[in-house]
Amino acid sequence: MKPEHTDVTALPVSSAELFARIEKGGVHAVTESCRPITEILARVGDKWSVMIVRLLGFGPKRFNEIKRAINGISQRMLTLTLRGLERDGLVTRTVFPTIPPRVDYELTDLGRSLFPPIDALGAWAFENRHQIEAARARFDGQGE
Repeated sequence: MKPEHTDVTALPVSSAELFARIEKGGVHAVTESCRPITEILARVGDKWSVMIVRLLGFGPKRFNEIKRAINGISQRMLTLTLRGLERDGLVTRTVFPTIPPRVDYELTDLGRSLFPPIDALGAWAFENRHQIEAARARFDGQGE
């Protein structure tokens, strides 16, 4: 899963810092400095990662618990997303030597530091869902 569009506007920087970057390596240097941020935001901003981090923020879960809790996620997508979160250091995977093997997923310290903004975003979406649905209905009704 790689982002398709990587030329994004840079985070706000002071004009002095921007001019210093341009003098050192041109506008390309500014674009290059955005690439790692773009990749990180693609990981933590995709819908499945957000849902998994929010779920694991309340404690460790087994694979099937996560799958049952997240409506619409396929087994393959859950596996890929958990692998990506593990690769990025946000989730740990613990295998217990039982028969059958038990595997738990939980947030790392880094993942737990991501939980508050994701939880706040989820709370914001829940609180504002009616206004957004009404705005969509108004917008969609304009085209008729």
